[in-house]
Amino acid sequence: MTSSPLTANFINQCKTLIGSQNVIADSEMLKVFECDALTALKALPQLVVLPETVEQVQAILKLCYSQRIPVVPRGAGTGLTGGALAVNNGVVLGLSKMNKILAIDPNNRTAQVQAGVRNLAVSEAAKAYGLYYAPDPSSQIACSIGGNIAQNSGGVHCLKYGLTVHNVLQVKLITITGELLTLGGGGLDAPGFDLLAVSIGSEGLLGIVVEATLRLLPIQPCTQVLLAAFDSIAKAGDAVAAIIAGGLIPAGLELMDNAAIRVTDDFVQANYPIDAAAILLCELDGLPEQVATDMAKAHVIFAANGASEIRTAKDSDERKRFWAGRKAAFPAVGRIAANYYCMDGTIPRKHLAKVLTQINTLTNTMGLAVVNVFHAGDGNLHPLILYDARIPGDYEKAEQLGGQILELCVEVGGTITGEHGVGLEKLNQMCVQFSSAEIQQFQRLKAAFDEHDLLNPGKAIPSLHRCAEFGRMHIHQGQLPFPELERF
Repeated sequence: MTSSPLTANFINQCKTLIGSQNVIADSEMLKVFECDALTALKALPQLVVLPETVEQVQAILKLCYSQRIPVVPRGAGTGLTGGALAVNNGVVLGLSKMNKILAIDPNNRTAQVQAGVRNLAVSEAAKAYGLYYAPDPSSQIACSIGGNIAQNSGGVHCLKYGLTVHNVLQVKLITITGELLTLGGGGLDAPGFDLLAVSIGSEGLLGIVVEATLRLLPIQPCTQVLLAAFDSIAKAGDAVAAIIAGGLIPAGLELMDNAAIRVTDDFVQANYPIDAAAILLCELDGLPEQVATDMAKAHVIFAANGASEIRTAKDSDERKRFWAGRKAAFPAVGRIAANYYCMDGTIPRKHLAKVLTQINTLTNTMGLAVVNVFHAGDGNLHPLILYDARIPGDYEKAEQLGGQILELCVEVGGTITGEHGVGLEKLNQMCVQFSSAEIQQFQRLKAAFDEHDLLNPGKAIPSLHRCAEFGRMHIHQGQLPFPELERF
């Protein structure tokens, strides 16, 4: 795909369509949009547009399509894979001004929101009705619903209540040609192919979500948290598998290693046992009688799996402190390292102890430190690789180690992402996880929505030639059965 350079005439057309106040072309102001939370990758946009209405999004996309200008959708910029990075001769389309909660329907337990609404704002608005929105990424105070949908974000409560895909009933999506599609419906199922599920986690490659109908849940009458400490990370990993095997489905089940315990406790004074090799936070919710029964069972399971200490939150304040440490883990790690590289892979729970041990071996080999914080209940790992970008080659070592961790996840039957997506960061590892035939099907789906590859090009789906260069696939001349896919 070859795009035309952005001209003064094109920029003026954008200003006419959405107002000059919503068009950013100044180089200093554009720096705000040069990266997402994966700050190691940067690309200064040539133009940023900030539409305020669905009609303005349609108008911009129609204009870009007519002139074959690439468009990169952007939410709050909290993504961790470079998915919102600008592309050459392209436009970054930000949705931050589309931030209205359109309706809360307590009878049907739904919220209708625009794409730029903050995740946490949904639960804040629904609280008056005794409801909340379950997916809760650590960045929920800032991240947007549109970005959550693009990445299929999760959070600490995804074990019991699911990822974004399990909590969205309907989206309004605009294609690159400016067509407005409504995918999904007001109920649990809709006729036809499940294009709603296809759109969730599609990373802006198929269309731009502008509105969503979210499923709300009733606030549980009772919530309690256990903190279990272990003298080895392997024991903690085994305890996670034992909890699930024991028939319990916690609302949240999170693991932190000693490095994470120490840095977060110093940051938020969560009163963690700082000498523990690892801690598990296990949250159980529901009716008081059921929570009491589940808490007793979890206590027995943790003790049987070698817990050196087990605490029950005395009150809601202590419960909040326990979670405050976990939620603040990423910024806390920023206090002890010049830079860190946050990975995201998922493995079967039964391999937690094995994989954590192997990660430790890999880090020792590379000479880099790693802080482990992750959603243990669903096997979603978030190793934070510490490095110093001022030291030549240090980032490259961190990137190499991250790739090895992701390939380890695939090796044990897992996947290269649990909630962060692929973006630019994991294109090589897509070649490890998927066959050439599978990648071609991804490419065909992309082409069905966007035949000229204008929406977020170069992200999420690798070309087969890239995979061949990475050494994970051998592509023979003429192997591609679909000529239209040569450009991907």
